[in-house]
This record gives sequence, structure tokens and C-alpha cells, in this order.
Amino acid sequence: MTATCVILDIGGVLEITPETGWVQRWEERLKLPLGTVHERMRDVWRAGGVGSISEQEVHWEVASRLGLDVHQVEALMADLWTEYLGTPNEELIAYVRGLQGRCRLGILSNSFVGARERETALYHFDELVEQIVYSHEIGIEKPDPRAFEAACASLEVGPESCLFVDDAAANVEAARAAGMQAHLFEDNVGTITRIAAHLDAGPVTPARVPSG
Repeated sequence: MTATCVILDIGGVLEITPETGWVQRWEERLKLPLGTVHERMRDVWRAGGVGSISEQEVHWEVASRLGLDVHQVEALMADLWTEYLGTPNEELIAYVRGLQGRCRLGILSNSFVGARERETALYHFDELVEQIVYSHEIGIEKPDPRAFEAACASLEVGPESCLFVDDAAANVEAARAAGMQAHLFEDNVGTITRIAAHLDAGPVTPARVPSG
């Protein structure tokens, strides 16, 4: 349980995911007030994030709540996935690929039902790291401490030996609270430097509890 480990987020880290404005475009197209789509779909998006709803059920709810036909639903969901998947952060992905064999590698992502299939097809993250923990598959989202526990358990490593990289400060703070080292992603240079320092430091042995 002392192997050095790096666990990364996907969206905003391994994927570059700027907002595309798809929601506003659909609200204009459907002549809905701004904010209507997320207001009507909030609980469905949440359910998709923890896997308590299937992709098909998401489509049914989109159709029902927004009054769309099957072709409109497919178009709207295609726009959602275009923003969700973004584009690959090629520099960081290449760096992480070069770490294979030097440390344990994993992904911990707040996700949406259907993400594994799409990200595997597009980016082959399953070939980049040893384990991918998706929120929609474990039913738990960051910053819940159980999400970090699940990621460490999947790699059979102790949290103190792991560096977690995320673009959300709340998740970085939660990872630290869970006993991990953590880095807030802001750019590739700083992140690569931090990962290199973590690897140079080597595995961390958990503190021994005094006996007697």
C-alpha cells in the first residue's frame, strides 16, 4: 500500500472543456427563458452523474420536459456531449503516458452516464491509466470522501502515497482532507512540475501508531 500514485480528473484536466453555449442556443431555438433547460433538467443531470438513471431514461426525460421529438433529443444530447468531451489535453496526456511503469496511475472523474464508452472511443483513457473511477458507476461524486477512497482502493494504494490533480478547488481540498496530496490544475507546466516532484519524493510510508 506504499506505491507512488498519481490520480487525475478528466474534464478541465485531461480534457479541455470550455463552455460552448449549447444550452443558450437551445433555449433560443425553443423560445424558452434563459436558465429553463437546467432548471427543468437539474435532477436528471444529477441522476445521470451518479448513475441512478440510464441513458435511454435521460433521453425520455429530455423529450418530456423540453417538448422535443426524437431527432431534436438526439441533436441536443449531441451538443451536450460535444461540450462534455471537449478536446484532448495532448501535452498532459503524453506526459502521463510517459509515466507508465514508474508509478500507479488512475482517474477519478465526476461523470455522466455514457461517459466511459465515449471517452474510451475518443481518447483511450483505459490505455492511459490502470483504473478509471467514474461517479456514475460508483454512485458517488467528488468532493464526497468516499470517492477518493474508491479511487485509492481501485489501485490498492494508500491515500498518503497519492497525488490527486483536479481543476476544482473544492475537490483538491477534499482530497487533502481524505489524506491525499493534491494539486489544483491551472496549466500543464505547473501540473507536470508538481507530478515530477511527487515522483521524485518516492512512496510515503504511513505513520506508525505508537503502541502501549
